[in-house]
Amino acid sequence: MKTKSVVIPRVPHPDVLRVPHPNVAPFATLGWKSPLRVSSSRQEWASTPAGKRAVRAFVAALALSLSVLLAGCSHKDDPKAEAPPKATVEADLDANNFKVDHPDQFPLATAVEYKAVPALNVTGTVQPDIARAVPVISLAAGRVVEVRAKLGDVVKKGQLLLRVQSNDVTGAYQNYLKAVNDERLARQQLERAQILYEKGAVAQSVLEQAQAAEADAKVDLNAANEQLRLLGVDKDHPSAIVDVVAPISGVITDQQVTNAAGVQGLSGPNPFTISDLSFVWILCDVYENDLDAVHVGETADIRLNAFPGKVFKGRIDNIMPVLDPALRTTKVRLEVANPGLMRVGMFVTATFFGKQPEAHASIPAAAILHLHDREWVYAPIGSGHFKRLEVNAGAMLPGNMQEIVSGLKPGDQVVSNALPLQNTVEQ
Repeated sequence: MKTKSVVIPRVPHPDVLRVPHPNVAPFATLGWKSPLRVSSSRQEWASTPAGKRAVRAFVAALALSLSVLLAGCSHKDDPKAEAPPKATVEADLDANNFKVDHPDQFPLATAVEYKAVPALNVTGTVQPDIARAVPVISLAAGRVVEVRAKLGDVVKKGQLLLRVQSNDVTGAYQNYLKAVNDERLARQQLERAQILYEKGAVAQSVLEQAQAAEADAKVDLNAANEQLRLLGVDKDHPSAIVDVVAPISGVITDQQVTNAAGVQGLSGPNPFTISDLSFVWILCDVYENDLDAVHVGETADIRLNAFPGKVFKGRIDNIMPVLDPALRTTKVRLEVANPGLMRVGMFVTATFFGKQPEAHASIPAAAILHLHDREWVYAPIGSGHFKRLEVNAGAMLPGNMQEIVSGLKPGDQVVSNALPLQNTVEQ
């Protein structure tokens, strides 16, 4: 018997299937909405016993195919199949105690002894050595006509710093000329007195008076000549301008003069102050409770805030005998060689090592857990139990070790890496 062909519309969707017998309609039993149009003869054939057996066979084959397909999609290799069993944590009554099912997953480390030298850190400032600070003075009072240096300049000994126009030079040169005339007159009178005394015309007392007058005239002449020399005036070529030069080599750390300003000689402020900064002072404030760590003659490490990577050695030169009544601190003075990096007024940190060494514990740095601005370690207490202990960590040590100031003692055991155990606890 010749059957009619069934037209299946093209549906652009990957879930639409083509079947070999579209006239058989098992899709209704599966809840599908078939887009097929089935002829009446095909419907009659499906109602026959042979058609029913064919429908049941098709549905069974389709179910088997779907089950195999779903089983193949759900089967995947589990990468954790061969992993060790996951550690679980049981909380104890104490919030810092934990029980772990597999404690062997967390290796332990033993704290070793470390001889720590207690360090006392204090702050201070760089100050010039007073013994190496020399004021520049002008012996002549007058008006400044020229300034050759300024604050912060490095100067050499004998270098011209400023020039002053002074009336003191005029008065000194006038006194010098008078002293020259008086000395010449006194010398002539002495010569006449000697001649007259030899002739017997005058008494010996007259000769002695002439000798005394001539000696006084010489004294006055020497004094006038010395005054000109101190003022820096050449007696053969006098000038009203006085040159002021640097008395030592160093750095100008203070300036009190400008152009056209007046100087008052010894009675006024010094025009300049020159400091030799090859050696400087470090003045530190040390609390009275820490004075047992500071001893005169010992050395200290100096670190500048501007150059934190450089360490300088300083010697304790003096401990002031007076304490600040408000702060309860005293000044400690250190003398330090300046390689050129230290400047007056810089802040520094001084470290003193005057106390006796102490025995501390040291553990791997990874064993320390930093949690809530505090430091913890995990220590085993037996039977898979661990206790979280608070410690006070110190300086880093070679070999990725860290000092424990308090909380542990040498010989104690801790978890070598605290972070994995902490993650397990949090889970």
